[in-house]
Amino acid sequence: MRKIAMTDIHGCRRSFEALLDQLALTTSDELYFLGDYIDRGPDSKGVLDIILDLKNKGHKVRCLMGNHEDALLIAAKDRSFFYQWYDGWGGRQTLESFGVHFAASVPIKYMDFFKTLEYTIEVDGYILVHAGLDFRSRNPLAPDVNMLYLREWYDTIDFGWLGDRIVVHGHTPISKAEIEGMCRNLKYRRVIDIDCGCFAQHLPRKGYLCAFDLTNRALYFQQNLDDVSGYWRSRIG
Repeated sequence: MRKIAMTDIHGCRRSFEALLDQLALTTSDELYFLGDYIDRGPDSKGVLDIILDLKNKGHKVRCLMGNHEDALLIAAKDRSFFYQWYDGWGGRQTLESFGVHFAASVPIKYMDFFKTLEYTIEVDGYILVHAGLDFRSRNPLAPDVNMLYLREWYDTIDFGWLGDRIVVHGHTPISKAEIEGMCRNLKYRRVIDIDCGCFAQHLPRKGYLCAFDLTNRALYFQQNLDDVSGYWRSRIG
């Protein structure tokens, strides 16, 4: 039995499917998804359907909230933010995958799924979170929206509080080599970022979807197979 974490799929369904094939999952494996299933890539709906199907087939699956799911829920209620999300966050590609024009029109099954997402999970000496932990707060594990948006928080880590636990997160894309280096130094660093910028294959050393086998401390990488040019064209335009 393995416990496996993945993050920041960003609508890249084909890449996601290929990484799952590479993992050769069994129903005894446990899957932990760290958020940002949607936006930017061409098939956010397809990514969500795979996750829901894994659950329906008896796989043990737990899912965290990412800042992009949080943004969609806000965009469904706030018309002024909707346009920011649509044009700037990759929301356009998400809505196109559902065949709708507004965030509030995303089918209720998926909206209900977003509302069930957790903020953090502790398992086998790991703390799983989308973006990071605010070690300046009285309880870094208390559910807080900062967990979805934090960047550059490593300097605040309280190693006394953390103890032997390891923080696994995404949100901030780094290179494959950097992820591998963090994995080699987990004993000392106590943190690993597994976001390899799947949607950003045009950037140097990015463009991979990463899975981290928590049980065996093994990394798996899948090069992006999806066409994300629509997102980048809309950003330029």
